[in-house]
Amino acid sequence: MKQRRLRDLEVSAIGLGCMGMSAFYGTADEDEGIRTIRRALELGVRFLDTAQLYGPLTNETLIGRAIKGHRDDYVIATKFNYRMDDAVPGDISTIGRQDGSAEHVRSSVHGSLKRLGTDYIDLYYQHRVDPDIPIEETVGAMAELVAEGKVRHIGLSEAGAETLRRANAVHPITAVQTEYSLWSRDPEAAVLPTCRELGIGFVPYSPLGRGFLAGRFTSPDELDEGDFRRNGPRFTGENLKANLRLTEKVKEIATEKGVTPAQLALAWVLAQGEDLVPIPGTKRRTYLEQNAAAVDVELTKDDLARIDAELPPPAGDRYDEAGMAAVDL
Repeated sequence: MKQRRLRDLEVSAIGLGCMGMSAFYGTADEDEGIRTIRRALELGVRFLDTAQLYGPLTNETLIGRAIKGHRDDYVIATKFNYRMDDAVPGDISTIGRQDGSAEHVRSSVHGSLKRLGTDYIDLYYQHRVDPDIPIEETVGAMAELVAEGKVRHIGLSEAGAETLRRANAVHPITAVQTEYSLWSRDPEAAVLPTCRELGIGFVPYSPLGRGFLAGRFTSPDELDEGDFRRNGPRFTGENLKANLRLTEKVKEIATEKGVTPAQLALAWVLAQGEDLVPIPGTKRRTYLEQNAAAVDVELTKDDLARIDAELPPPAGDRYDEAGMAAVDL
């Protein structure tokens, strides 16, 4: 597996998003999740992404079980945001309010360390920017965790360009995690250029459009009842019809290249710069193996130009109104 750098943190060129092994994407199989995480290491995919919210709490525990005895072979990223004081593992309705205060930063890390079965976290993100707490306070507290050795690098998820500048002035930000793919290119306007100006690595999540760009479903009716994508703005009504045309074009180009649609989508993200490390999520070894092979897919300048010219724009927002209000702050 090829390697890339997020600022001064070396990781595999493709990571593994672990959220779906525990939450949001319908039925989960923990045993297969553990096998997938262990297979990832065999393939050289050693950059794992999780969060307290996933479950809640259960995804970190799952990873802790999977990596036991091999902790130092993995690079683990996790995230904090919501109060988990009264959270019941696996019950998303029991999480508390968003809190970016210094007190919550310090208290949150201990739970993650325990669930992950480790004494350090490689990359610790604020999952969403808290508009009620100055980013300087949040990042200042995260910097204290670095000084104490509990955290080695810090990052932000879905932060806006001006917030990145303010945060990076307090402590070097190693990575920004934001949705970015063939149908989510908003970061190109300000966030990605700001990251490059400041030397911050960029971690695209949902690089496969939540599986849609990979052709893994064509209608929300194919998804489990508990899958949050069933009601996503891009997966319903007229938006769905329009977006199916986009995925058909991805499939067409991928077929001509002799690769899967998922591999084409990932190869496109990888081709946007050596400072990008996508983290496609999966809960199955089969898809993991297909995704990992994308590092060897070469896209020519003509391929990239064709993709820019022929792919129609996406229809609909990537989240509902509440979700969109929490990004790019």
